[in-house]
Amino acid sequence: MLDAELTSEAPHDGRGIDAAVAARPAKKPVVIVLHMLGANPGHVGRWFRENGYPLDIRRPFAGDPLPETLGAHTGAVIFGGSQSANDNVDYMKRELDWIGVALEEKKPYLGICLGAQMLARHLGARVDHCRHGRVEIGYHPVQQIDQGRVLGQLPQHVYQWHREGFELPHGADLLARADGAFESQAFLYGPAALGVQFHPEIMHTQINCWSGSNPVRLLLRGAHSRQDQLAAHLVHAPRVHTWLDQMLRRWVEGRLTA
Repeated sequence: MLDAELTSEAPHDGRGIDAAVAARPAKKPVVIVLHMLGANPGHVGRWFRENGYPLDIRRPFAGDPLPETLGAHTGAVIFGGSQSANDNVDYMKRELDWIGVALEEKKPYLGICLGAQMLARHLGARVDHCRHGRVEIGYHPVQQIDQGRVLGQLPQHVYQWHREGFELPHGADLLARADGAFESQAFLYGPAALGVQFHPEIMHTQINCWSGSNPVRLLLRGAHSRQDQLAAHLVHAPRVHTWLDQMLRRWVEGRLTA
């Protein structure tokens, strides 16, 4: 799988926009919010770049500001991280409040793992650990319940890496669920805000890095071994990435609920 190009980021101009793509005409950039040094947007970032959408990468933890409006952007994607949506630190509180910009302007918003938990918490829902100490790490099954209305044909197994989950916010539509500790897996709020508990952006290099850097995490209940994760990725990733490509096209065009 040819994903080595995203193990390091492409060059950016002074504003954080992907300079190689910014020279192309006329598609608005996508705000990409990352939470760790060395993090990259995986297959999500690849799809945007290949389809001419510049990446405006912001790292609030490192002091990057977030745009006051998304009028000059296609939308925003908030990715996962080791932080919690409950963290009482200034940059996380600012980021949590900033989600309201996308909602108020009805701009496409995609929250992945932590980004979905932050969306849920912004909307007043509870985000917390499993009471029984379980995690979801590796490819786990999910059940689509929206009959393809919003998500299209979601694959039955998706990649997970999380210790916390979220309750469904009031006024949101549950799109996918799972049995066990983390029932809420995907939801839609309003016309354009989508939160997914899982990591559809994941690529082989990222699984190799995450699982290799966190051996203690893989001992927790619900975690799959590193070998099982890498083997399952070869089986499931092509379907997940095909689904993601189709969903992102509708997302950038504002057609999630069309």
